[in-house]
Amino acid sequence: MNTLTYLFQTAVKNFWSEKWMNLLTVLTIAVGLLIISAFALITLNIDLTLKNWSSGFGLVVYLKDNMTAEEEGLIKNHFKKDTDITAVNYITKEQALKELRQTLGSATHLLEGFESNPLPSSFELKIKRESLTPAGIKEKAERLKQLPGVEDVQYGEKWLASMDSLSKGMKVMTVSFGGIILIALAFVTYSTIKILFYRRADEIDTMKLLGASRSFIRLPFLIEGLFIGLSSGIIALLALFGIYAVTTARTAELIPSIKSFTVFFPPAAYPVLPLGGALMSLIGSLFAIGRIKY
Repeated sequence: MNTLTYLFQTAVKNFWSEKWMNLLTVLTIAVGLLIISAFALITLNIDLTLKNWSSGFGLVVYLKDNMTAEEEGLIKNHFKKDTDITAVNYITKEQALKELRQTLGSATHLLEGFESNPLPSSFELKIKRESLTPAGIKEKAERLKQLPGVEDVQYGEKWLASMDSLSKGMKVMTVSFGGIILIALAFVTYSTIKILFYRRADEIDTMKLLGASRSFIRLPFLIEGLFIGLSSGIIALLALFGIYAVTTARTAELIPSIKSFTVFFPPAAYPVLPLGGALMSLIGSLFAIGRIKY
């Protein structure tokens, strides 16, 4: 226990004695972590926004004319048994015509040439979020077209494909940039620890002469690297929260509703940034002391 206390005290002392170099390293790593977390936060908000938009997405199944109520009931029961469908709404021919008249407004004279209602009855189907993939929806639409009494099935194919591409693209960018930046941050710690090691060469030689083991000499450097990563993560988290709060407040002056569809990370995710910074710095420190010959 005394040895562990001594190692921590030595690490803190060394951290403070090289405070300017360590401060520069901490700020450099904090900026890198801030960039990664900003990408993750933007991706989270885009994903949530798309999820909210997708709640209104659905398929429209148009029925053939002259179907009986019993035949339409059989189709409705088929939809209700489908686990991918969360809501079924039946639209009669009369309702469809009424909605069309409301949509056309002053241009309802365009319908005057029709002797009878030209619109078919239809079902509006809401699809659960997990099933909203371009391939899955296309396959389902093709299957629904094969049902007896179904004339056609329509949905926002291009809109769904764009939404899916945007969501996947942001996730790929976050993971790719995040991976590159994390490697760079580990290298920053690697370089700092290596420089600190050489700057304390005389002190290390003295410890060797006194019989200190390799692990006893190396551990304070690992703890110092841990301090650097942990401090960087805490600074990055506070900076990100500050930027988010200020940006949201300023934007809300122009767009008051923005607070209703933007979120910050949940409290359970707060430790991820400090611990992630500590882990990457520890890896960099391990590589640094592993390559030093003494």
